[in-house]
Amino acid sequence: MTRRELREHFGRIRLLILDVDGVLTDAGMYYSENGDELKKFNTRDGHGIRMLQDIGVRTAIVTRERTAIVARRASKLRIEDVHQGVLDKLPVVRALCEKHGIPTSDACYVGDDLGDLEAMQGVGLPVAVRDALPQIRHVARYVTRERGGEGAVREVCDLILAARAPASREPGGLESAAEAVGRLLGRLSAAVDRRLRP
Repeated sequence: MTRRELREHFGRIRLLILDVDGVLTDAGMYYSENGDELKKFNTRDGHGIRMLQDIGVRTAIVTRERTAIVARRASKLRIEDVHQGVLDKLPVVRALCEKHGIPTSDACYVGDDLGDLEAMQGVGLPVAVRDALPQIRHVARYVTRERGGEGAVREVCDLILAARAPASREPGGLESAAEAVGRLLGRLSAAVDRRLRP
């Protein structure tokens, strides 16, 4: 896939669907002395999600796990579509697209493990985090430079935002969408060249 095609894919995204463990978190399992399960989320990822929502891009969580922590994090980020305890993710992804009137070609799914494989194959822009399993990276159209829970989701959000930026430019004014994406991809060029899939 060329850079231009990549820009077009990111620019079409109207629904961003995220796994939790290994994507929104670092996949680590943390426990308190009392045995309470803890998860570490990235604040920058959260800010990227909020910025997408501000321009009308819907966000959703689909995860195999079921914890109150995820529900609280989703509530803080204003994510209304939260599906936990999902073993077969593809039907849920399709139902989300149908619910919001969004074709699957305009949906992006970010995953890291085998449970995400079919869901990724069912959307227009499958994205794997840097430390995803090889099988997941193989089906991804884009592999992030950052690891899960360490800015990977923010990277995806920034690419969508840049691709959807206003295309007009006057002297001294805002840069065009192409220039914005080009600038962002320029910083990721070495990683992108290695990770883009045909």
